[in-house]
Amino acid sequence: MVKNDSSGLRPRQAQSVGQKSGSKTEKETKEKSRKPKDGSQPFHYDLWLILALDNWIFDFGRPIAAMFVPLTWTPLDMPSIGDYFHMAYNVITPFCLLKLLERSTHRLSSNVTYLSIIVFVMGASIHLVGDSVNHRLIHLGYKNHLSVAENPIMKELRPKELLKSFKLLYRYDEEIGHLMWYIPFFLCLMLYYVGCFTKSSTLSTRVGFIWSILVLVSGTYYWYLATEGQIFPLFFITYLAMVAVSVINSFRGLSCDLNGGFLIWTFTLTTVLTGVWSFWLWDDQTLRKKYPGLIYIPEPWAYYTLYLEQ
Repeated sequence: MVKNDSSGLRPRQAQSVGQKSGSKTEKETKEKSRKPKDGSQPFHYDLWLILALDNWIFDFGRPIAAMFVPLTWTPLDMPSIGDYFHMAYNVITPFCLLKLLERSTHRLSSNVTYLSIIVFVMGASIHLVGDSVNHRLIHLGYKNHLSVAENPIMKELRPKELLKSFKLLYRYDEEIGHLMWYIPFFLCLMLYYVGCFTKSSTLSTRVGFIWSILVLVSGTYYWYLATEGQIFPLFFITYLAMVAVSVINSFRGLSCDLNGGFLIWTFTLTTVLTGVWSFWLWDDQTLRKKYPGLIYIPEPWAYYTLYLEQ
């Protein structure tokens, strides 16, 4: 008969369990040691720097690469360099948002997090296609400061009903794509900001040189994002919500850590820059035709094609 010697397995199992619990305890100790003694989150230099570089290179630099790289490198029937930039952005940005929400002290619903990231990627991908065609049309004489119907090359289309297809493409690019892209983006930042408050009276509020540079760089980028993306109302609503959260928490005796301070100062700088931009171009009659109404915020690339391209 074969004996079932389970007594020899028990010490091994106990040893493996002890090793797992020991490694888990060691991991938790390391994570706790990284946090400041006041209970707040340390400033996430890595994530904020990666996001800043990602935004400036792969979003702001995307149309520049698409316009100025020779067409012989990327023919009109092939993806442009800017398209590959957009693909990189669509991977790096949601990854950074997920890592940022993981570090939040405020436990978030996984359903909200996953749905936000899924919608973000879908909206950014819709925008990728529409924006790719738009920048290809610029090489054929399309003018960004004019509406789709007023563009000379669109007036020559035959049959004329084809113009509606380009209007639909514009709507997917500038309206549907932008809303599905930026609503979850700002929602993720807002949800993270809510968890940036602590009751500690010894909270560190000293800011360094790198922190200040990141605020300046990120605030300037978000100015470009809010104006070029034509989503300043959405951005401003997010900013007002952040201010409201800050005021409410101040009455509760809670203080904002360096990460929350970084976000609120970045958004404040963006709001100021957008106001200056609109005031400067307030009386421009050409741009007024494309951007009618009280909320008048011209796109930087429309200004470029109108005044600087030549």
